[in-house]
Amino acid sequence: MKMFPRSFFATVVLLAAPAWGGPPLTTVQDVLYKADGTRFNGTLTISWTSFEASDLSSIATHSITTKVVDGNLYVQLVPTTSSTPAVFYSVTYNSDGRIQFSETWSVPDSPLPLRLRDVRVSPSALAANDSGTTVQESDVIGLVSDLGARPIKGPGFAASRVAVVDSTGVLESVSGTTSDCVHVDGSSGPCGGQAPSFLDGDSPSGIVDGSNTVFTLSATPNPPTSLAVYRNGLLQKVTQDYTFGGNTVQFTAASTPQPGDTLLASYRLTGTGSGTAQMFPAPQVLCSGTGAATASTTLGSMGLCSIPAGVLLPGDRVNVRFDLSHQGTVSGFSFEVHWGATVVGHRDAAVSDTFVTGRADAGILASGSQLSFQSWGAVLPFTAGVSSAGDAYATGLTVDFQGKLAQAGDTLTLVSYTVVRLP
Repeated sequence: MKMFPRSFFATVVLLAAPAWGGPPLTTVQDVLYKADGTRFNGTLTISWTSFEASDLSSIATHSITTKVVDGNLYVQLVPTTSSTPAVFYSVTYNSDGRIQFSETWSVPDSPLPLRLRDVRVSPSALAANDSGTTVQESDVIGLVSDLGARPIKGPGFAASRVAVVDSTGVLESVSGTTSDCVHVDGSSGPCGGQAPSFLDGDSPSGIVDGSNTVFTLSATPNPPTSLAVYRNGLLQKVTQDYTFGGNTVQFTAASTPQPGDTLLASYRLTGTGSGTAQMFPAPQVLCSGTGAATASTTLGSMGLCSIPAGVLLPGDRVNVRFDLSHQGTVSGFSFEVHWGATVVGHRDAAVSDTFVTGRADAGILASGSQLSFQSWGAVLPFTAGVSSAGDAYATGLTVDFQGKLAQAGDTLTLVSYTVVRLP
């Protein structure tokens, strides 16, 4: 058996020792004070990302916490100035139960202990050491899936536009003019509904000679059921008295207009332009009741309907109906209907007129109104007329029924009246 000298084993152990030892360490030792001169007491949390030390040791991402008692700091760290890649230590100072501040360290190789001033890194130095390394989205855990869960911009996406999610989950911008409104399905169009308009007191064109039965309206009723045709103030019945198609009205043989007859038509027109959504979308009785009686020879009010502010809107129509009775055989009488300050109609009746009825219509325009008036009586002949009024209605408006006697002795009574708003 061959014997080896004891010094041989000692040499082997010394040669193998560097392979078994840890990475090189640098000592950071200092005394910490607070600004008031007292010593710092607390903990330092030091963290780092993975790197390779100068001796090729692999340093895993981790952190340590070291205590600072009576200001004394002592910690040993692997140098990072010669590491691959070059990394920094992030240091957080904790004292009095909360984080006080944070800083960054860069630890060089040193056989002697270093002070804090030797390892602290200023923010400007950090910016200068930024390598600008590009990180791929796939390198960040969970980033690709998180981005995929978010909606993305489509080819129609534009700035300063309302965004809508299309059927594929892509963000697109709503197209349309700047004054349009956006619908729940992402489409756009004029705000509100179309503003309807009316044509009241339209006089159909055609010869009234007792043989002509075909007359033409100024426009086409829409809807067709809105057409109302009057012959001498009497409402004509569809199919029984006339038929119509488009804007043409044809009377039946039995109802052929005779010379001297008056024909009038009222109907609704197709909405034009974009209007405002209506506050009162259904027909509304604004006023109804019995009026007063008068024996005065001075024109005065027998009934008044006050329409509040904000009720009437462009496209609305107001129907006015009234009935008068005359008691006595001494005097004739006169009556008027006022729309605001405008006289819609004035009639003078004879002493033999015991009953009179009438109607007035007001088509509300963007500014002012178009008015029509019809009246007739037991003896009073039928008459009709069309006019316009500039009275403002947005702040409220009154409909006034006035009457008087030609001479004292009789009584004139407003039997009933009704004012209805049609949207």
